[in-house]
This record gives sequence, structure tokens and C-alpha cells, in this order.
Amino acid sequence: MLRALSTVLLLFAHAQLKGGETRHVADAGEFNRAISVAKPGDTILVAPGDYGNNFHFRGVRGTAKEPIVIAAADPAKPPRFLGKTAPLHFASPSYLELRDLTISGSGGNGLNIDDSGNPDQPAHHITLRHLHIHDIGPRGNLDGIKLSGVDDFVVENCTVERWGSNGSAIDMVGCHRGLVSESTFRKGGANAVQAKGGSSDITLRRCRFEDAGLRAVNLGGSTADNSFRPRLKDFPKEGIYEAKNLIVEGCTFVGGGAAVAFVGVDGALVRYNTLYHPGRYAILILQERADAGFIPCRNGVFENNLVVFRSDAWAQGGLNIGANTAPKTFKFASNAWYCEDRPDRSAPKLPTAETNGVVGKDPQFTDPAKGDFKVGRESPVRARGAHALPAREPDGAMPPQAIRGRKALFFDANLRASHPLSELVGRYKLLSHSNAMGGAYGRHLVAACQLGWKVSAD
Repeated sequence: MLRALSTVLLLFAHAQLKGGETRHVADAGEFNRAISVAKPGDTILVAPGDYGNNFHFRGVRGTAKEPIVIAAADPAKPPRFLGKTAPLHFASPSYLELRDLTISGSGGNGLNIDDSGNPDQPAHHITLRHLHIHDIGPRGNLDGIKLSGVDDFVVENCTVERWGSNGSAIDMVGCHRGLVSESTFRKGGANAVQAKGGSSDITLRRCRFEDAGLRAVNLGGSTADNSFRPRLKDFPKEGIYEAKNLIVEGCTFVGGGAAVAFVGVDGALVRYNTLYHPGRYAILILQERADAGFIPCRNGVFENNLVVFRSDAWAQGGLNIGANTAPKTFKFASNAWYCEDRPDRSAPKLPTAETNGVVGKDPQFTDPAKGDFKVGRESPVRARGAHALPAREPDGAMPPQAIRGRKALFFDANLRASHPLSELVGRYKLLSHSNAMGGAYGRHLVAACQLGWKVSAD
């Protein structure tokens, strides 16, 4: 019965996918023309090869039901956008997905997506998947991915390597409601991921940072007045923040400078991360704009993290606190601290007392020399670190009881085989999984929700 219902609704879902064209392009001219005339629901498949650079597009807009997708025709042979001029720039796009592309060699930013300088009309519903961006700059404030005024976005399974010396792998200015997940950042400049300029409600989840800059994650920063989104005059009365409500969870940091910098942020949660051999500091608490009206850096939470360091690359107890901050508002709980060469020096120097911290216990990593930072059952800190991030309900999911008495949309792996998950994003209203579904159906539904499917019921 369940299988029959699945088949019927599968056919219904297939019917809902119709409406756009699939355009195949094989050179720069065809690529430029295809995007210039793209309509909601169109998929542009880009053949392997080199496509040059300096592509600028304005107003590429899909819809919630029919996004525009630009993707490699063969994901195993992604097209390459090469050259010293900024390769790809999308101004004021919406419901747009870029997938399986390579960007390299730019003397400007690698990929720019923005709101055309209009904070009242943000770019929105942008998805970036399986992008490889490398060798940007190399000198100056040049970013792998620059997002300015972008709301409701996903960056997933991307790799950014060797960006500008003063730039970021991903620089978010005035961006809201975003997720950066399962991505890797290597050999960076100033920082790997930065959210500033009024950015809020952004999560970094299960990412890996390898020698990823002076500050691997910059939660906040310093932004020019005219680049804030919202505008400075539109901030709440309690004050202006560089960033607010940020989360870093389940990430692994290897080498580099400080792993996490709280910089003019009003509320950030850093939990269940593994920090291995940070340079001098694990944490920075800073305020780079102390102008009147700006909220001091405050309300950070650092909990259930695993920090492993060496005494010869450690300063001030692993934490640096700058002027004009509010360090007494920070909370530290259930972290594990271990100094490899001097376990007796494992204790950090924190601005507030930590609760349930573990100090001086060897985590017993599986193979740190090969980058494997998992721990076994016998590890005294197995409940801390990136490996211990709890499983979670898909973002926005309703509890199972919320769909009792309603007909859920079932599907199976055949749907994914016929249509990539990304082609279905935004097409259905998200409910949740039900325990009654169970088996393969339940597993596929949960996976689909986590990857952005909107699953309906009526």
C-alpha cells in the first residue's frame, strides 16, 4: 500500500518539475547568452572546458517553485572559469543555484553575489554546491566567495583554497539566514569565513579549516558605514552590531592562527568543535569599531569544544581579550583542554569561570598525523569535539506529532535518481518525518529535509 502511494505521488512530483528548459553550452559565448535569457525553471548545463572570466549578470531570477540552475554537464569534469578578471558576478539574483564549477586564478574576487548596493532588495535564496575555488589574488583583500546583501542561502560541500592575503574564503557582508556546511577551507589569508556588516542568523556546520588564515572564523569584523545591511539608521535602539546570532558547530580547525574570533558580535554560539594546534590563541574577543552606538562584543558561548595545543605555540592562556569588549558576558562550559607537550599547562585563562570543563586529559585521537581527529569509546573527552555534535532535526522541521492525521508525501531513492535533490529545493512545504514511516522512506525523507527538500502534505 505504501509503495503504491509512493508511486502515485512520485508521478505527481515528476509532473511538478516540468516548466523550464535545459540548455547545453560549450563555450563562453553560449554560456553568456544562456544565462542572459534564462527563465524560471531553466537548467544550464556547462560542458567541460575553460570558459575564461569577466562574466557579469544582473537579475538572474528563478522562483520558489522553479529555481534557475547553472551546473556542470559532467560533475566529474567541472567547467573552469579562469583568468585575472573577476570570473563570475551575479547582481540581484534570486532562487539561483550554482553547482559543480571551478573558479581559479582571479586577480579579483572569485565569485561575487550581491544586492546591487540596495539593502532594501537583497539577493535571496542562493545555493552554492560543490564549487572549487582556488588561487585567488594572491595579494590584497580578495575573497574566494563574496556575498553582500544575500539572504536565505546555502553553501554546501564547497572547497576554497589559497585566497587573497587580506581576504576571506567566504566574506559575508550584511547577509542573513544562511548555512555553510560540509565545506573545506585551506591555506588562507586573513580569515576563512567572515560574517559582518549586520549579518545575522548564520550557521557554520561540519566544515574543515586547515591553516585557514590568521582567524579561521571571524564572527563579526569591521565594516564601513555605507556597507551595513540593515542601514545604520535602521538598527534597533539597543545598538549596532557587526553580527548577531551566529553558530559554529561540528567543525574541525587544524593549525593556522586563532580558530575563532568574536569581533563586535552580539551573541554567537561555538559548540562541539575540534581545535588542533591553533597558533597562539584558540579564541579572540575583540571590538574593531568602538564608535558611539556600537554594541561591545558580548554574549558569546563556547561549549563542548575540544582544544589541543602545544606550550611553545600558546600565549596568554589561549585567549586574547581586546579593549571595549564585554568578556564577562561570555559563557564557557564543558570544554576539554589539552597541552600535548606539557599536560600540566593545559588550563586556559578565561574571563569567566568554566563549568564542567576537562583539563589535561589526552583525547586519544585516532591518527592526528593523517588528519583523523575522531576518538574511541575509551577517550576521556569523547563527548566533546566535532565528532560529538549531536544529531539534530532538519532545520525548520515540525515535530512528528504535527503531521498526525495528514497525508505525507512519500518518495524513494528512484526520485533522487531521476532528479538531483537540488532541482526540487523549494518546491514543497516542509513538514517532518514520522516515526510511522520508518525504514527507507523515513531515512530518505530525513536526508531530503537536511539537504533542502520541501516535502508537502495536505
